Amino acid sequence: MFRILSASKDCYITNKIIDNSFRATDANVGKGATLDLFKLYDESKVSGESNPTELSRLLLKFDLQPLRNLTSSVLDISNSSFKCSLKLFDVAGGQTLPSNFKVIVFPLSQSFDEGVGRDVVRYQDIDAANFITASVTSTDGTSSATGWFVSGANKQGLLGSDDIDVISSGNLNDGSGLSFLYSEQTFPVGNENLNVDVTRVVSATLAGQIPDFGFRISFSGSQETDSKTRFVKRFASRDGNNTRIHPRIEVKYRDDIQDHHESFYFNLSGSLFLNHFSRGATANILSGSSLIGLSGTNCMSLMIKTGSFEKEISGSQHLYGAALFASGVYSSSFAIDSFDTTAVTGSATLADFVRDSGSITFDVFWRSTDKSYTFHTGSLEVKSPNITGFDNTPNRLITSIQNVRSSYLKDKKVRIRFVAFDDDEKVPASKLPYVRPSLVFTDAYYRIRDEYSNDVIIPFDTADKSTLMSTDSDGMYFDLYTDDLSIGRVYSIDVLINDLGADQIYERVGGTFRID
Repeated sequence: MFRILSASKDCYITNKIIDNSFRATDANVGKGATLDLFKLYDESKVSGESNPTELSRLLLKFDLQPLRNLTSSVLDISNSSFKCSLKLFDVAGGQTLPSNFKVIVFPLSQSFDEGVGRDVVRYQDIDAANFITASVTSTDGTSSATGWFVSGANKQGLLGSDDIDVISSGNLNDGSGLSFLYSEQTFPVGNENLNVDVTRVVSATLAGQIPDFGFRISFSGSQETDSKTRFVKRFASRDGNNTRIHPRIEVKYRDDIQDHHESFYFNLSGSLFLNHFSRGATANILSGSSLIGLSGTNCMSLMIKTGSFEKEISGSQHLYGAALFASGVYSSSFAIDSFDTTAVTGSATLADFVRDSGSITFDVFWRSTDKSYTFHTGSLEVKSPNITGFDNTPNRLITSIQNVRSSYLKDKKVRIRFVAFDDDEKVPASKLPYVRPSLVFTDAYYRIRDEYSNDVIIPFDTADKSTLMSTDSDGMYFDLYTDDLSIGRVYSIDVLINDLGADQIYERVGGTFRID
């Protein structure tokens, strides 16, 4: 799973000096096209101050609801594969640019209003949030302002404190004890994008340990108070025209299912899966006279059989992550030894059949743990490993995505099914329809690309495998969340397959689609 969470609020707050006369501490730029991070030292004058410092800080809030919607089904936020990165994109436009600086990202301890200010030159639009006020509440025709505990949202403290603006440290009850909750990034050149790990903060927010108020981004530590000017680092805001560089949190998580019904080999561990549906929805299998749902580990028994050879393996409800059981999905993992000398028929052993035929088809029985009832029967062909002369040439493939529509609405979860065929396979001539089974690759990844700009929106994530496609008896598939893509844009799907140690990339598979 690869998700893109959009910012629901963003702005920057500043105490900039205007006309060497006053500070614009009540100014708001909530609708500005950029998020400007700067620090000016002794560049202006203001009455009563010598060597004045002017600075800005960024405030951002992201919509975490798409993740909350998944925490009861497939998303285990405590699993090590769950990773979140906060990304802001540089929009340097020829202006002066600081270098060799460090940025720090804190979780906010109180809410802020985005505001509707647009003046980023003279800062004359008055609204919250600003350098003094975080938000304004209107009730019965009256307004009440909530201020920062220290101007500029600069009161740092321990998680759980009720008098702080940002959370610097805390105990998240994850075994790490009291630890820092901020992230930092150094910008050697100055034109780099911001990309920081916020996994612990996001997971703790989803668990209700950290308030869901967003982040404050600023120069780090002494770089706000030293005698050096840093002007100006600009990031794209959520109000900019280019939606492809809006602030985002990129979420990675392994929720793929690798079913090996069509790719099971001797001497290699493989997994078989079983689905159960009740009126079109996944549901646990009911068993026994009391109709108790089968759940948890070792709740079923799987037997594979051919001739007099039998192998019994336990089956369990499938786990997403380490603690989240999938409703109505069961799996069993095992290996079959091709050198097994157990008799199959007469004196012929399993090893004899593997040697002579190269593959064996087994009968498969999913049964209750006491073996008294069979829920499902099927078959499984187990093949010998592919051993050839030294040949590293991958298959020539015909690839297709056959169920892509021309357009999709937002707020949809779409299952995209990918198929691949051997271009050198001889297809039998037939007057009747012939169903050609897809090859199954357990190391295949998808990528989403903007068709017109060629920007990669969702990359091939071969490192963390968040874009690894799932497999089943019909081929390969993945789930696409249309919320993560921009309305009005046209996208294409690329596929990467690792076959015989070589990566093959197929672009624009299945045509294009639009988000409406």
